[in-house]
Parts: sequence; C-alpha cells; structure tokens
Amino acid sequence: MRERKNVVLLFSKVPETGLVKTRLSVLKDGMFPPETAAHLYHCMLFDVVEIICAALADLEARADADAAGASAGAGAAGAGAGAAGATGAGAGAADATGAGAGAAGAGAGAAGATGAGAGAAGATGAGAGAAGAGVKDTYELVISTTPASNVEVMRKLFEDAGEWPRPITFIADEGADFDEHYNHAFQQCWDRGADCILSMGADMPALTKADVRFGFEQLHRLCNMPDGGIVLAPDQEMGVSVIGWTRETDFSHTGVFYNREGLTVLPAYIHKASNAGLPALWLPPIPDVDTMADFFHNVTLVHALAYCAGSDDICPPWRTAKAFAELGFREVRVAPNDLRDPRNHIDTPQQ
Repeated sequence: MRERKNVVLLFSKVPETGLVKTRLSVLKDGMFPPETAAHLYHCMLFDVVEIICAALADLEARADADAAGASAGAGAAGAGAGAAGATGAGAGAADATGAGAGAAGAGAGAAGATGAGAGAAGATGAGAGAAGAGVKDTYELVISTTPASNVEVMRKLFEDAGEWPRPITFIADEGADFDEHYNHAFQQCWDRGADCILSMGADMPALTKADVRFGFEQLHRLCNMPDGGIVLAPDQEMGVSVIGWTRETDFSHTGVFYNREGLTVLPAYIHKASNAGLPALWLPPIPDVDTMADFFHNVTLVHALAYCAGSDDICPPWRTAKAFAELGFREVRVAPNDLRDPRNHIDTPQQ
C-alpha cells in the first residue's frame, strides 16, 4: 500500500513581547500592553497546535480503519472464492455414478478443487492488487519559524509546556520577503517527502478539527488531477487563512503577499491559479486575529466554540478563552444605534 504523506505547515513566531500582534498593542493601533498581546498570541499558538493534533488523530484513525477495511474485504473475497470452488468439487463428487462416472466425477471434483485453489489464489492476487493500488495516508505537523536561531527557542517553548499528543517537527523559513519565507518552508516540506501541504498561521483560535479534516479531503481530491490544484480558506479581510496544494502542482507564493498590483492575498492567489489554469477548491472562511476588530470578533467566536464543545465534536481553544476572560472579555456588547435600513414600513408597534 502506497504511503501518501500529508503535512500541516504551521507558520509561527516565538511569542516575544513587542514583536508579535503589535496591532493589538499600544505600539500600533491596539489597546493592550505589548506583553498582553504577546501572551494572547502564545495562547492562540498552543490552542491551534492542540486543535491540529486532534484533527490529525481523527484523520489517522480514519486511515487505519480504511486500511483495515480494505484488508478485510480482500480476505473475505478470497474466502468466498475458495468456498465457491469447494462447492463445485462437492457437486462433482455427488453427481458421479458408476466407476467411469465416479472417475469422471472425481476428475470434475479435482478440477473443481483446482478451480477453488485458483480462485483463492486469484482472490489473493486481487487483494494484493487492491492493496498495491491503495493509499495509506500519514500525517505530520511541521512548525516553521524565523530566524533560524528561534527554532530551538520554539522547541523549548513546547517542551516546557509538557507532553503534546504527537511529535512536532520544527524548521526555519528564510527569505528576503514574505513570499520567499513561505516558498522556503514549502520547499523544505517537499524535500522531506510531502505529497500534500496544508498551511496556516497560528493566530486562528476559531480553527476547528473539521476545518483541518476538510482541508485534506479537498487536497486528496486534487491528487486525482494530473496537474493538481490549490485549496484555500479566506480570512475576514480579503486575505487567506489556509492555503495548500499537492506535490504535482506547479505553484508558489511568489507575487502574492504585498502584491505590487494592489491585489490582496485572496485575489492574488486566485489570479495566479487562473493564469496557470489550475483548479482551486474552496474551504470555509476562518478568521484570524490581527486588529482590535478581529479581536472582538474572535471573542464572540471563542465563547461560542467553548459552549458548543459541550454538545459537539470540537476541540475548544480553552487557553485563549481563559485569556479573554482574564482580560474581562467574556462577551462583547455593542451600543444600540440606528445604523440600519428603515423599518417603519414593516414593523408593527406592539399594542
């Protein structure tokens, strides 16, 4: 059975004060001290990694079940073919009358038995062929950070937090701009044998296991296309929160970030895919956290996810939820206003 190596490539920074989420801080246009902004990012990073680990565990369980089902199906087919052959042998013996007929019947029985053996062998061969043509999916989590000196810092950050559900690979991305950093990290994953890459940032506490699972389901659809294609999930501000493609896809991030033609990230990716004649598969939008408006939006999402986790298969971003609560943001309320369409012609006053 052929192995298909799937990689989640998580781009992340070390949560250093004054260097991450500065737009949430008073250093830019935010309201929090720089150390608070860094702490929020730290919580989001760990939550996103935990969510990814849970999603990959689900995908691995599914891959194991599929492989076991394929093996059991091949075995059952072989057993059925053998039983059919044995029935033929028995019928040949029962139909024999007289010495000559008995001999003929015995010959038929032997032929039936031979047929049974051939059937069993054929079934075994068919099972082996199915296994040979089948795919066993494996999954790896790779965290890319920069500069290279931060790889060990990031590794220690995770080690100090305790045991994680799965091994994590740490790499460094380098380049003169954002595009080159992304391309360098992708190339390292291809060099490590990746067949599919699903990449994202660590500032998405509303990410769900279902988002990750569906991302790989869409990538696997592209594996059946000769030239591959891309998958992407938009964020809330004309950008992209998740992007990925297959090994066969001739694509890159070049020209996407800080596009000189004024395109934001989402239309820039679509523009590149269109020019290359590549299909693009849609993933549900996933908001990230850059600005204070993003922050308030995610407070409502994280609160809702925490509640829904009580009755749904969700891995809640509990660290981020706790950090929001400690800052006093258990909920977000908006002052009443009249910024809406006229309703006098449709609303009926209560008597």
